[in-house]
Amino acid sequence: MSLATAISLSDARSNLGALVSQAHADHEPVFLERHGKRVAAIVDSDDLAHLMALAEDMQDILDAADARDEMAEAPETVIPWAEVKRDLGLE
Repeated sequence: MSLATAISLSDARSNLGALVSQAHADHEPVFLERHGKRVAAIVDSDDLAHLMALAEDMQDILDAADARDEMAEAPETVIPWAEVKRDLGLE
């Protein structure tokens, strides 16, 4: 992974089009700084969509692990799937 570009907001204003093109072409974020601190980033939209999908997948994994832990802590609260289907009239 290469070092990402960082640019001040004031410099970014006059170069926005070029910065967007750079982020899109290089698939690397361009960080925008205010007073030397990162405050935002320009990223390729496909890259962002991919990162968001990965984050959602990771949240699903964490939620499933939490559910397994919860079931292990209180197995008496687990309702078998066959019973749920029967109660809902799905069998």
